[in-house]
Amino acid sequence: TKTEVMSLLKKTIRPEFLNRIDETIMFLPLSEKEIRQIVTLQINGIQKMLADSGIELQMTDEAIDFIASVGYNPEFGARPVKRAIQKYLLNNLSKKLLTQEVDKNKPIVVSVEGEGLRFTS
Repeated sequence: TKTEVMSLLKKTIRPEFLNRIDETIMFLPLSEKEIRQIVTLQINGIQKMLADSGIELQMTDEAIDFIASVGYNPEFGARPVKRAIQKYLLNNLSKKLLTQEVDKNKPIVVSVEGEGLRFTS
């Protein structure tokens, strides 16, 4: 409850710092379903950005689920999602495009392979 949290804050945080906080907002952790929705929204933005450069990116449901699972942390909310997208999708896609391992003139399909993502065109 909020009372318990405030009591714990008063015990662990110095009063001069606590007094600088204007408002304390309680929230429930995001569910895995909500994290998946956030991943989907982020991927949609990336797909639009790539489409502007003439690159079509197709994500399998498994690839979206993979990013959602590695980016899920109930303690930190959606913050790890961006890092997971950067690490598993964007960094690897950039390398594949630069080394021409995938053809940017054909749709690039992202699927799951082992402990990571697979890029094929």
